[in-house]
Amino acid sequence: MGRGGIDVLLASAALALLLGGCHDADVPVHAAGAAASAPAAAAAPVVSKSGLKMWVRYPEPAAALSAAAQLGKRLFFDASLSASGKMSCATCHSPDHAYGPPNGLAVQLGGADMQRQGTRAVPSLRYLGFTPRFTRHYYVPGPDDTEDEGPTGGFTHDGAVDTLHEQALIPLLNVNEMANPSPAAVVARLQQAAYVAQFRQLYGADIFDHPAAALEKATLALEAFQTEDPSFHPYTSKFDAAMAGNADFTPAELRGYGLFNNPNKGNCAKCHVDTPGPGGRPAQFTDFGFQALGVPRNPEIAANRDPHYADLGICGPDRKDMMKETEFCGMFKSPTLRNVATRGAFFHNGRFHTLEDMLHFYVERDTDPGKWYPKVKGKIVKYDDLPPRYRGNIDSLDAPLNRKAGQAPALDDAEIGDLIAFLKTLNDGYSARPGAARIE
Repeated sequence: MGRGGIDVLLASAALALLLGGCHDADVPVHAAGAAASAPAAAAAPVVSKSGLKMWVRYPEPAAALSAAAQLGKRLFFDASLSASGKMSCATCHSPDHAYGPPNGLAVQLGGADMQRQGTRAVPSLRYLGFTPRFTRHYYVPGPDDTEDEGPTGGFTHDGAVDTLHEQALIPLLNVNEMANPSPAAVVARLQQAAYVAQFRQLYGADIFDHPAAALEKATLALEAFQTEDPSFHPYTSKFDAAMAGNADFTPAELRGYGLFNNPNKGNCAKCHVDTPGPGGRPAQFTDFGFQALGVPRNPEIAANRDPHYADLGICGPDRKDMMKETEFCGMFKSPTLRNVATRGAFFHNGRFHTLEDMLHFYVERDTDPGKWYPKVKGKIVKYDDLPPRYRGNIDSLDAPLNRKAGQAPALDDAEIGDLIAFLKTLNDGYSARPGAARIE
């Protein structure tokens, strides 16, 4: 098979291209704002017997962390920065769980007493380095010159901030998380931290005479750690090994990869782009865009006991600047699918806890809505987590979400099993076959 598994990969890529499902970039064309910085990478061409060539740029061996990143690492694991003294960034973003939650709870517990429940599932912090700034509309080449693909970019489920250091401030001040009552309270905790001398040495002996600057330096240090430390972007999955010729897909994984790309079946690649991006960088498995999927309301979230409460994503309640732009209500950001099989809660509200349930919802949402949504006075209430006036925003055009009640789902049970087999190849930590070079 020539160069191990790479011809298998390229054969599936050729199949996907024939099916029309592959994308040739992992960031939007003409998006506003620049993508965040990411580690340098080395390029290598991959050529199959068929003559297809794919370029993949894997990160160079990591240099030592900068002084700011070393400080940021200490901040990241420091529970003393929380009101409870028990929560650090790593509490919800565990390095042992792909920088996602260490449990299967829909939402995590925090607050001053560690008993307050959040309102959204915690995302992974891996593979965020190429995230572009938020823009309401981005465009891709289309039959009418360009096609509007809607909002894209930004960090958090609603794209509310454009940088990792802005994102880092959110949990520090959130009443359901680290629960500091004010920025000043965070700075006061920094002054009591075990690394305060390191902080002063790096930013000046008088840094705490300028609280706003001290807080900004702390969040920039957290950003430096997440940007520089290779554990946030290791590219050590079986998929990456196959791209480098160090692994073979199994028949089930290969079938699943075809379904992933098939626009009439899984159609996953439409939003979770699986091909090398600009400059040949590895696939990020997201287009950084937003969709309204109509995920069912989650009774596990305490806030949902209030029938008037609704999480509208881009339109709030967490995000305040776009509350009146109702065409975006109900839209949440598409996460990377790297390490998706390690997660215990799926979608923005953690409604599903297994890949099987999540995928069955995707393909059966409209073919069998009674399976997923409640009945009120004998009538199924579809899309019950979104107020009726916004339900027109929900995607019902793209497969597998374009079926009608009573029709066959886009994927059957066996195909869902194959797709899950492929998704598991996106987990980091794969060991290449004996004698093959490891991707470190």
